[in-house]
Amino acid sequence: MTPRTRVCSFLVIVTLLCPAVFAQQTTPPDAPSASKAQSTSSPGDRAAQEKAQEQQNGTSNDRLFFALPNFLTVQSKQLPPLTTGQKFKAIARGSFDYVQVPWYALLAGISQAQNSEPGYGQGAEGYAKRFGAYAADGTIENFMTGAVLASLFRQDPRYYQLGQGGFAHRTGYAVSRIFVTRSDSGHNQFNASEILGSAAAAAISTYSYHPKQDRTLANTASVWGSEVGYDTITTVVKEFWPDLRRKISKNKHPASKLRETGDQDAVVVSLP
Repeated sequence: MTPRTRVCSFLVIVTLLCPAVFAQQTTPPDAPSASKAQSTSSPGDRAAQEKAQEQQNGTSNDRLFFALPNFLTVQSKQLPPLTTGQKFKAIARGSFDYVQVPWYALLAGISQAQNSEPGYGQGAEGYAKRFGAYAADGTIENFMTGAVLASLFRQDPRYYQLGQGGFAHRTGYAVSRIFVTRSDSGHNQFNASEILGSAAAAAISTYSYHPKQDRTLANTASVWGSEVGYDTITTVVKEFWPDLRRKISKNKHPASKLRETGDQDAVVVSLP
């Protein structure tokens, strides 16, 4: 697994998802929806619902680009610490989410096209091995960083969005969260869960089921770097996703807003 493969794959899936996201803006205002309350809720209502969810469970139901699991990203600044059981439950919820199947399938396809780790071979068998390896790599890394070491070091695996300030300031904050995290008691600490957890996950995967010729220190370091690099990019996306989502929500039903304004104006004109 190379950093370029993961980064390119993430950009590809975002590109594939964005047209579907913006296509929602063209939905007629009177079109039927599965949930009327959800479709008519304002960004403020959505934010209030999310904060209520966070306060109740300590996690969220959010999805990046309405698809990718984003359950450990929260907007509330103060939340009670997660228990060990809650950390494992939250990581399992995201790691075994249905969206992970096409995600790992995409990674395996790109890897096969690049013939990375040629020890896997080509054809259906090579693809299956790559798919299994990517699924195992992602799952092990998620559990090591967000559950096992987060519980051992008593650190909070959640990402607390900054949500204010300029682009550079917020980007710097997001990148810094790879190296700085909260303890369960709410204090800033070195993010040993991320750095050491991803290193441990890289060593476990490389020396257990990856091809024998790739079981080297250099390849382990490459896998470690890819995990940390991918997590860094994902964290930056998590920081700015609420802004993009609010923009989409504001532009989603412009016709209905215009109709409401027109109705109000009509009432005013009819008054003596």
